[in-house]
Amino acid sequence: MNVEHALDQAEWDAFIGRQQFRPFLQNWTMGEVFRDAGGAPVRLLIKEGGEIVAICQGIITRARRGPHIAIAYGPIMSDWRSATGDQQVLKMFIDVLKDIARNNQCTFIRMSPFWPKSHYPSRQSLVASYQSPLHMFAEHVWYLPLVSPDAWQGPKSEVRSPRSEEELLMQMRKTTRNLVRRAEREGVTVTASKNPQEDIEIFLRLHEQTRKRHGFTPYSNAFFRSQVKHFAPRGECTLYIARWKDEVLASSIHMHVFGETSYHHGASSGTHPEIPASYLLQWTAIRDALKRGDHVYSFWGVAPEGVRGHPFSGVTTFKTGFGGNLLELMHCIDIPLSPAYHLTRAFELLRKWRRGF
Repeated sequence: MNVEHALDQAEWDAFIGRQQFRPFLQNWTMGEVFRDAGGAPVRLLIKEGGEIVAICQGIITRARRGPHIAIAYGPIMSDWRSATGDQQVLKMFIDVLKDIARNNQCTFIRMSPFWPKSHYPSRQSLVASYQSPLHMFAEHVWYLPLVSPDAWQGPKSEVRSPRSEEELLMQMRKTTRNLVRRAEREGVTVTASKNPQEDIEIFLRLHEQTRKRHGFTPYSNAFFRSQVKHFAPRGECTLYIARWKDEVLASSIHMHVFGETSYHHGASSGTHPEIPASYLLQWTAIRDALKRGDHVYSFWGVAPEGVRGHPFSGVTTFKTGFGGNLLELMHCIDIPLSPAYHLTRAFELLRKWRRGF
């Protein structure tokens, strides 16, 4: 086996689509979004017998906290590989990534793998590393299975059947189900934009209002525009807009890649809080995912169970009301390459304390 630089997008994405866990952040197109945001994608793969057995997309990132390679929900390794095989593959990737990182004056590698704790306990000690002070992406993922049995829990070989709208409605929290129906009675309408590259400006206006209300650090507007620009023409994202009496109350960017729908970005106006437009927006997106034949609907991140005052606490109540399960991932790890990393670590520990994590 050898590490190679990937050149074929179709081959890359086809490999992800064959795995049980298929995080769209490792999608080739997502690398182009990060490129537009100022990063430089590094796409590595390993083949055995002419077949891909693992991929890893990292982004060379010039951040104020220190230049580094960020690996978002990767690497992805074939489901059938053994723990010993995992160790070999991971070491091969990291050896190459270290050389690339040093050549680009990076001080560390940050890896946030999409590895469920319960599935791959052996992978958690594969690399000499530090636990990152902060998560890079959601590590407590709330998801709704759209097929039975659960595609994220059982073997891929199992035959699965789509769940019905009626079944999903009945598994919602009663309050959530009532709010969905109330939004319909109140005349809320939810539409999928036919021109998302133009209507992204509607989302951005609402997102700025949301940021001011909640005080979080957002992605840049250029990042949102780039994501829609790259994915919408491929039919892999939908911009939803919820209106009430011709006023836009909520909007979202949903990704649907590799048979999975993800509620990636959301925004609301904050006006008319008595109108539950966001509930109907989510239900509309869930129904559309069913129609596409998707097997998973991911609500993205929620607060860890039992952690009071967590910044995700508010959205957790909203998301979990639709029913579903919690998938807890392995925590983000850092691989230091320079003493300068420890300054970054100290800064982020302080930031973590201030943010309440």
